[in-house]
Amino acid sequence: MSFTLCTSAGAILKAGVNANSDIVLSAGALERWSDETEGFINSETKTDWLTDTAAANFAGALEDVATSHIANKIISYDMSGYTRILEAQTLLDVNSDIVRKGISFLKDKEVQRKMK
Repeated sequence: MSFTLCTSAGAILKAGVNANSDIVLSAGALERWSDETEGFINSETKTDWLTDTAAANFAGALEDVATSHIANKIISYDMSGYTRILEAQTLLDVNSDIVRKGISFLKDKEVQRKMK
């Protein structure tokens, strides 16, 4: 179910302008990472967001987490294109923070109950 929660374009944007051009053009790699990310989000939150009818209420949060998670995979694939390793590390840190906070929000059953 590749790219159910987000688009590849969103993930590529979060990887930054210096992301490896070969990998951002590789549909196969991006689809694989999308599938892995969707599985990660479902398992971490113990909710199947791909079939949950309430997922639309969480679309923005799901997209933010998914694009950041995939972006980190893009960045980690090859950091040589970034002007400095600090540039890549900053992008990784920002995206990791979005994933951590987003997962915490999405797994909060009280939030889920109120928004359904």
